[in-house]
Amino acid sequence: MDVVNQTFAEALSSDADALSTLGGAFAPPTPAEARLSMPAQNLFKFDSRPRRPAAPHLAYTPWLSRLATFGGGGALTAYGGHEMYKVIDVGGVTTLKWALLALFILNFSWIALTFSSSLVGLAALLRRSRPLAMPMRLTAKTAVVMPIYNEAPSRVFAALQAIFEDVEATGLGERFDWFFLSDTTNPDIWIAEERAFIGIRHRLGAAGARVFYRHREKNTSRKAGNIADFVSRWGGAYAHMVVLDADSLMTGATIVRLAAAMEADPDSGIIQTLPLIINRNTLFARVQQFAARIYGPVIAAGLSEWMGRDGNYWGHNAIIRTEAFARHCGLPDLRGRPPWGGHIMSHDFVEAALIRRAGYAVYMLPTLGGSYEESPPSLIDLSTRDRRWCQGNLQHIRILFGRGFHWASRQHFLTGIFGYLTSPLWLLQLLVGITIVFQASYFRPEYFSSEFALFPVWPRFDAERSLELFALTMGILLAPKFFGLIVAIHDPETRGGSGGVVMLLISTLFEVVLSALLAPIMMLIQTGHVVHIVFGFDTGWDPQRRDDGSVPFSAIVRRHRSHMALGVLSLLAGLLISPSLVAWMSPTIAGLILAIPISWLTSQRWLGLAFRRAGALVTPEETNTPHIAKRGRALSKVLARAGEDEANGILAIHGDAELRALHEAWLPVRKPRQRGQITADRAVAEAKLADAETIDDAVQWLNRGERLVTLSDRALISMVARLPRLDRPEAAAAE
Repeated sequence: MDVVNQTFAEALSSDADALSTLGGAFAPPTPAEARLSMPAQNLFKFDSRPRRPAAPHLAYTPWLSRLATFGGGGALTAYGGHEMYKVIDVGGVTTLKWALLALFILNFSWIALTFSSSLVGLAALLRRSRPLAMPMRLTAKTAVVMPIYNEAPSRVFAALQAIFEDVEATGLGERFDWFFLSDTTNPDIWIAEERAFIGIRHRLGAAGARVFYRHREKNTSRKAGNIADFVSRWGGAYAHMVVLDADSLMTGATIVRLAAAMEADPDSGIIQTLPLIINRNTLFARVQQFAARIYGPVIAAGLSEWMGRDGNYWGHNAIIRTEAFARHCGLPDLRGRPPWGGHIMSHDFVEAALIRRAGYAVYMLPTLGGSYEESPPSLIDLSTRDRRWCQGNLQHIRILFGRGFHWASRQHFLTGIFGYLTSPLWLLQLLVGITIVFQASYFRPEYFSSEFALFPVWPRFDAERSLELFALTMGILLAPKFFGLIVAIHDPETRGGSGGVVMLLISTLFEVVLSALLAPIMMLIQTGHVVHIVFGFDTGWDPQRRDDGSVPFSAIVRRHRSHMALGVLSLLAGLLISPSLVAWMSPTIAGLILAIPISWLTSQRWLGLAFRRAGALVTPEETNTPHIAKRGRALSKVLARAGEDEANGILAIHGDAELRALHEAWLPVRKPRQRGQITADRAVAEAKLADAETIDDAVQWLNRGERLVTLSDRALISMVARLPRLDRPEAAAAE
C-alpha cells in the first residue's frame, strides 16, 4: 500500500465516526500505485539502432500530399519572389530594396505553405472519409486525466462528470478510470476541489470509485510535470491515457473510438483529435469559435494529409500510449535560465517528436468529431495566453537540431517558431517599405546599388505589378477561409447549423473584416512578446480566465493606448509622406487607431449574444448543442450555486469535521522536520494561530501563503480546529 493510502487507512480507523456519513466518498482518493520509470531524454544524443520498427501493413508515407503541400508552397514562393523582384527592380535594386525582398519572401512563404496545405485539406474533406466504427468491446484499461491549476471547481468537475456519464452510456465505462490532477496553489480553490471531489463521488454512487483526485504540493515543471507525475506513479496500470485540458469536453463515443483505434494500431503513440470551440459568448470569442468551426477543419485536414503518421500533438484531447510515453518522453530541463532555459514550456511538440523518434506513429483524426474546447473571451486574455505560448515555441529554437528527430517533427517546430516570428517580420517589412517611400519623397538619393553605376539609384517601383502582387498575396492569404466556406456550404449539417448560405456568407465577411482590424494589434502584441523574450523576461504561468465576463475598461485602455498612439502617429506620418501610402496602410492604421474600442466591444458578452440572436457567427454546435455540452453547463450552474468555489478554505476546514478528517487523511506523509529548519511562512502562521482567540482572527490575519502552509500541515490544522468561532450577535450586544 502506498503512503497516501496507508495514511488514509490510519485516519479512517482513528476517526471513523466523523466519516461514517460520507459513504463511498471516503474511499482512498487515489488507487494503489503502479509505477513506471520515466527517465529524462537526451535531446542531442540518440542511438537509432534500437528504434521500434513499424509494422509493414500500417506504415505509409503520404508522398503525393507532401509534394502538393511543399512543392506547391515552394512554387508559389518562387513566383511571388520573382514578381516582387520585378516590382523593386525599376531603376535598380538598393540595399533597402534587397531587405524588402528578403522579408517579403520569408513572409510570403508562410502564407503560401498554408495555402497549399489547405488546398490539400479541401480535397481530402470533399472525399468524405468513412467514420470510425463504434467498438463492441475494449481489452485494455485507459485513464482519462484532467490537469487543473487554480480553476473554478464547479466548471471542471461538472465537465468531467458529463464526460464520465457519456462514456458510461456506451456500455464500456468499466474500461476507464478518471483522474483530477491538481497543481492548484490557491488554498481556497484547493479545499473547494476536495469538496467537489467528495460531491462527485456521492453523485456517481458506486461508479464514483473510479474517479480519483491527486493534489501536488509543488507544481514542478507545470503541466508537463503534472502529467509526468501521474505516469510515474500510476501509469503502469493503464495501457493508454486520454489527456484533457481544464476546458475540454469529449463525447463518450469519441473517447471509446480513440481507445479502440489505439488498440487496433500497435504502432500508434499519440492519436490527436481536432477540438472545436464551443460555449463562447463574447464577440471576440464568437469570432474565434466561428473561424475554428468553418476554416479549422480544412486546415486540420491538410495538416493530417501531409503529416501522415509523422504528426504533432497539441497537449490535450488526445490519447497516448502510456508505456511508450513513459519510456521515451521524459523531458529534460534546458540549460540556462528562463525564458530560454529551464523546463520546456511547449512540451507537447517535444513529446510528439520524442515518441516519433522512438518509432511510434503520431497522427490526427480530424473528422472524428465529438472533441471540444473553449477559447479566451477577449483580446487581452488571448494576449496573456499567447505570451506563454510564444516563450514555449521560441524555446524550440534550441531543440530544432536535436538528434534523431524526423524531418516532419522539425517542420512542426519551425511552424511554431515562425508562428510568432512572422509578426516582427511583417512589422519590419512594413517599416522598410515606409522608409523607402519616405526617402523617395524627401531625400535626394546619394546611395548606389551593389552594381557599378554612374548615377544614384532612385527608389522607384512598378506600380501596376505591385498592385497585382498585392492582390495575389491577399488571395493566397484569404483562400483557406474560402476553402472552409466551400466545405461548410457543401455539408448540409454545417450549412443548416450555421443559418444557411446567406448567413454563412455574412458571418464570413464580418469575420474577415474584424480579423483584418485585429491583425495589426496582434502583430504589435506578438512582436512585443518576442522582444521581451529575446531580452530575457520570463512569462510565468498564470491561470487562464475562462469566463465570459467583461474586461475592465481601464485594463483595456492601459493595454492598448500605445497601439492607438502608434496608429495616430502612423496616420500623421503617412499624410506627410504620401497620401497613397495612407491608402495602402489604411487597414493597419485603422486597426491601431481603433484598438481600444475594438478590444472593448469585442470583449462584451451582450454584444456577442446580440450577434447570436441575429443569427450571425452561429455554428452547428450552437444550433444543435451536443448533449454533453448541455449536461456540463447545467451541472456547472448547479455546483456554482452552492457557493463553494470561492469559499475561505480555513473556514471550510474549521466548520466541517468530516471534510477536515478527509483533508488530513489525503495529505502526504512528511519526514519529521529537522531541528533548526523552519520556513518563514510556517513560523509566522503558527505564531498567528497561537495568538488568535477565534477562527475569525486567524482568517483575518493569515495571508495566502500562510493559509496554504496551514492547510498542508496536520499540526497547524489541529490548531485551527481548536479555535472557537466568534458569536457576532452576542459580541455586538456586549459592545
